[in-house]
Order: sequence, then C-alpha cells, then structure tokens
Amino acid sequence: MAGNFWQSSHYQQWLLDKQDLVRERQLDLQVLSEEEYQKLFIFFSNFIQILGEHLKLRQQVIATATVYFKRFYARNSLKYIDPLLLAPTCVGLASKVEEFGVISNSRLITTCSTVVKNKFSYAYTTDFPYRTNNILECEFYLLENLDCCLIVYQPYRPLIQLIQDIGNDEQLFSLAWRVVNDSLRTDVCLLYPPYQIAIACLEIACVILGKDHKNWFAELSVDIEKIQEITRYIISLFELWKTYEEKKDIQALLAKMPKPKQSPSR
Repeated sequence: MAGNFWQSSHYQQWLLDKQDLVRERQLDLQVLSEEEYQKLFIFFSNFIQILGEHLKLRQQVIATATVYFKRFYARNSLKYIDPLLLAPTCVGLASKVEEFGVISNSRLITTCSTVVKNKFSYAYTTDFPYRTNNILECEFYLLENLDCCLIVYQPYRPLIQLIQDIGNDEQLFSLAWRVVNDSLRTDVCLLYPPYQIAIACLEIACVILGKDHKNWFAELSVDIEKIQEITRYIISLFELWKTYEEKKDIQALLAKMPKPKQSPSR
C-alpha cells in the first residue's frame, strides 16, 4: 500500500489503546471468558481465511478483511451483528478497497454456503442463513463503524523490505510471512504499527529456525519494548493453540456467544 502510514487514518484513528479495547469488550466478557473470546476470534479469522482462499483472493485482501472484522468488534459487542454475517461482508468490502475486483454478492453467498457446508460442518449444523439484502445492510453498518477508514497498512510490505536488508533468505521469509498471518488471530493489528509487527514476526521466525541475527536486530531503530509486547501476544497464541481443539470446542462456544435478537430474513 503506497502512501504515508503516519498520516493515514490507520495510524491516527485505528491504533487503539489496550485499556480501551478491554473496556469495549466488557459486555461480551460478562458472558465469555477472555480465552473463550479469543478462541471465537481465532475461529472467525480462520473462516475469513478459508473463504478468501475459496474466492482466490490475495493474502493482502484476506488480511484487510480480518482487520475490518476485528475493528468492528473492537467497538461493538458480538450481539450487535452475527459474526457469520460480518465475516463475508468484510471479505466483500476488502476486495473492493484492495482493488482486487468486486465480488458479486450472489457469488459471495454461494461460496459462503459451500464453505460452511464443506469446511465448517463441525461448527454449523444448518445452512448459511444470509442473503444479498443482509450483506448490503451489514456493509452499511460496517462502513459507518469503520468511519469510512478503509485503507489498512499490513506488515507484509515492511517484512519484504526487512528480508531484503537482512539478506534474502527464502526459508526465513516464508516462515515470517506465516507468522504475520498467525498474528491476525491476535489483537496486535489493532494496537501496533505494521512495521513493528513485521519485525516481531521476523524475530520469532529467526528463533524458530535457529538463525542468529542479533546484531542486525540490535542496529534497528525501534522500540524494543513494543516488539517484545507483540512477540508475547503471538507466543500466547501459539500456547493457546496447543490445547485448543476447535472442532471439539467451537459448537459450545458459538452457542454461548452473545447473539443478535433478530433472526435473518430469508
């Protein structure tokens, strides 16, 4: 994404304070534990990822959709809009903003129905319930809540620049890219600039692969404390994954999740 991050709405309006994030979630955290809340967001991030892959979208588009999704619920309870409706709405909007090309609502709904039936039958026992009018209405609320701040800066571009600087290493780049994808399952995209996320993901990849680039990292002019905070978020995610059996746990979590009062019209 070209342009100046420091003058963007991403930096000026959408780098949130951790305390504000916790406060906004209090309504949902009266029903769910913090771990249950995180597990639900891991599930819906996975849903967006698989839906995007079925639509043959670039990772940048999928990542932007995930950020939209997380931004909406950073300011709203889960009971405001069903995440199963918001997720494809975010994918549709991101495809327009990232200039991938407009996905027709009918294709979006058909693909959603297929993904729910074939990939997420362990979570949903009924068909995908939403139609075009639901997507259109949801997009209106999404745009309103995002305050039309639709340009999202991702860690992928700074990661490419960092890898070029460290010395092109395909193995290191591939793993760091995957760690950036994993970071979308945490809150870091709401709290930290993308270049800091890229550095933290690269550092984690170096540790996993046993590559010693301590001197290179030491020469970076960055807030090391922030990098360590991001690293802790991602390591916590890895720790959670060790015990999280999504196929076994998710139906109970979805049943417990706060829900909108009205059912969708067919």
